[in-house]
Amino acid sequence: MILSRIFIFILFLFFVSPAPDSSTGTTETADIVIYGGTSAGVAAAIQASRMGKKVILLEPTKRLGGLTTGGLGQTDIGNKQAIGGIAREFYRNVQKYYNDPDNWKWQEKSEYMRMQRKTDPHEDAMWTFEPSAALKIYEEMIARENIEVRYNQRLDRQGGVERKGKRITAISMLSGESYTAKMFIDATYEGDLMASAGVSYTVGRESNNVYGENLNGVQPSDTSRNLSGGKSRNGISHNFEYGVDPYVVRGKRASGLLPYINPAKISSTGTGDKKVQAYCFRMCLTDHPDNRIPFEKPDNYDTLNYELLLRNFEAGLNRIPFTLSRMPNRKTDSNNSGGFSTDFIGQNWDYPEASYDEREKIAEAHRNYQKGLMWTLANNPRVPAHIRNEVSRWGTTKDEFEREDGWQQQLYVREARRMTGAYVMTQKNCERIAMAEDPIGLAAYTMDSHNVQRYVTEEGFVRNEGNVESGLKTPYPISYRSLVPKADECTNLLVPVCLSASHIAYGSIRMEPVFMVLGQSAATAAALAIDGRKTVQGVNYNQLKARLLRDGQRLE
Repeated sequence: MILSRIFIFILFLFFVSPAPDSSTGTTETADIVIYGGTSAGVAAAIQASRMGKKVILLEPTKRLGGLTTGGLGQTDIGNKQAIGGIAREFYRNVQKYYNDPDNWKWQEKSEYMRMQRKTDPHEDAMWTFEPSAALKIYEEMIARENIEVRYNQRLDRQGGVERKGKRITAISMLSGESYTAKMFIDATYEGDLMASAGVSYTVGRESNNVYGENLNGVQPSDTSRNLSGGKSRNGISHNFEYGVDPYVVRGKRASGLLPYINPAKISSTGTGDKKVQAYCFRMCLTDHPDNRIPFEKPDNYDTLNYELLLRNFEAGLNRIPFTLSRMPNRKTDSNNSGGFSTDFIGQNWDYPEASYDEREKIAEAHRNYQKGLMWTLANNPRVPAHIRNEVSRWGTTKDEFEREDGWQQQLYVREARRMTGAYVMTQKNCERIAMAEDPIGLAAYTMDSHNVQRYVTEEGFVRNEGNVESGLKTPYPISYRSLVPKADECTNLLVPVCLSASHIAYGSIRMEPVFMVLGQSAATAAALAIDGRKTVQGVNYNQLKARLLRDGQRLE
């Protein structure tokens, strides 16, 4: 009788007890844990290894490299002489990769080098590349180091950061794994570790009066009849032709606005808000028939979503509204260009703070938007015939990304959270009115913001708002303190991507080679902090500077 009761009790426990966690639930320890395998994360991991530290690199997806391996092969530089260290080593490795004839499958090297304008044949580096080439180069660089890479590791943003006082002691992933370290680096585009650790940050645009700037905040486009928005990026206007009607039925306000137009009245110039500059996918296209996937009409396609595009053609636009920057092997890095292009304007405002599921939905909406855009340009009879014929020659590539449709996973997150740290980089730094006394790298690109929203002018026409492009005379230093939180918030975290900068200054800093530079510098500081038993705020700058210069960083 007793044995039968024990048997029944065991059966009860078997059926009602929860299934064991499918994850290993292990805890790993390192000197430095880097969250985010972006270009900054890869550079940080390499530098940490070279300084003799045990390093673990956590990548939330299954692919390293962020945008550098996700389609952004047309390196945004500003001034090539500002790039040193591991970043320059990467671009030298790109040149070595393409010096191998086996890496030219779809095109002769000589043909490509004649048509590209980015690389001088006498340089020791190459500045354009295929996503797959960047991935192979990163993987080879990592393989030569003592780096442990963990893929598909998403931070538990609801309680996955353990702290003791002002220090992070461990971070836990949704997979069940956790990681302890002396120092942590947040190298994500979103700043998830930084935010989950309780570090101060901001999202959106500051008003101009916060830091004494004039290019921040709302930047309405010109609405006068003799301008169609003004020439800007690469001599192209990123606004609509004059007179494009915003209503579903032309001239009928009661019919409602066409999709993706903000119905709210535009704020005055320089006003701050929480809106975010537009995202897109940097398309890797090809015109080689054996490697091309023709543009497909998405299942949720609605012509109304592209009515503004068609009306823009009818108002006078007479060119392809995206770039075809040539990459090796008859491929491109194709980016936004024009008033209605690959940027999904106004549809990303929730992304920085969104859950993982919500972010995936936002990314998929961007992908479907661009799929529909390309299909429209290639097929809709209201698109000028010469444009339809040219776009139809192109398609996504068969040999670059894991998806069958040829599209990548990596969304171009141009800006998300930005830390409010010990030092805030501003427009004054970009213009060298204010100079950081503790440089750990240089930035040199134009102060650049893509459009943020669409609105209706008082005249009743549709316009874009938020595009800013203001060139720089010379490179400028980035402060070490812009990579570290305030001392009373966290003492063992560095943030090289979502660093402390105003919206408009971030628009200049946010370039992939600069992120590599900052990743290397962050790892150097982390290693020195460990060796000296210091906080990140307490690192001796002269010692840091000496090591950075020794490792090839350019600070002047």
